[in-house]
Amino acid sequence: MEILNELLQFLINALSLGGLYALMAIGLAIVYGILKLVNFAYGELVLVGAYSLLVFGETPLPWLIVSVVMVMMAVAASVLLERVAFRPLRNASPNTMLITSFAVSALIQNAATLFISPRPRAVRTPSFFIENINLGDLLISKGNIVSLVASLGMLALLTLFLRRTIIGRALRAAADDFVMTRLLGVRANQVIATAFAISGLLAGVVSLFWIGRIGSVVPFLGLSPVLTAFVATVIGGMESLTGAVVGGFLLGFVNVGLQLLLPQELLVYRDAFTFGIVILVLLFRPQGLVAGTYSSERV
Repeated sequence: MEILNELLQFLINALSLGGLYALMAIGLAIVYGILKLVNFAYGELVLVGAYSLLVFGETPLPWLIVSVVMVMMAVAASVLLERVAFRPLRNASPNTMLITSFAVSALIQNAATLFISPRPRAVRTPSFFIENINLGDLLISKGNIVSLVASLGMLALLTLFLRRTIIGRALRAAADDFVMTRLLGVRANQVIATAFAISGLLAGVVSLFWIGRIGSVVPFLGLSPVLTAFVATVIGGMESLTGAVVGGFLLGFVNVGLQLLLPQELLVYRDAFTFGIVILVLLFRPQGLVAGTYSSERV
């Protein structure tokens, strides 16, 4: 019975963390699919959401409204980022756009350090993030349950959006052949702005639960999410949204599994073990675990 409880605890924790990783990976992959841009400023969208939660969380507004506002702030920041930083460079080389994403990331981080605070700031979060549900000998975090439900719900909604809406189909077509999509009359600006808006939406949702886990925000908060998203997309496949989901959940299972299996003295090297897995994937499956195009797959 004890082994069963530990297994259930492991599954819930891994699925909850993997769901957040999957959302982050999709946010990175959906932009890469169209512009072939690994947007390393994506982590700063999580940062914008976190600081929005900090600012609006100190107002009398109900937390549910605050959470909606902070997600919308992340969406607005992502669309603005596309309009100001990337649209003028759309015809530039991929290396130029990549460097631009690093520059934007550094700019936002330093702005947060200068105008807000270089120190960690505690963020007001609901009590369910630290509460547990007792089912006999099984202890389940309410935050993990809500996080898992929200992640699966977002994945389902994104699947419906990409499959059932005109702009969703245009996104998938643009990811397969952007030039041909434009020749068929699809507006490039609308498609790319939508991709960035979806990326910002996912970043905002991730930020909500990321802050719920750690309880504070610092200017360099976005570094871990963007690296996690990049690792997940590399494992799953940069050209596949399904691969991004698979990579995210796999990475969640690996991280939680290493947390349980590694001796205490080796826990500090957990990231090294994770990147070792990435190297193995690149050696034996350089295209990722899931190969395919957006138009022929489900999220």
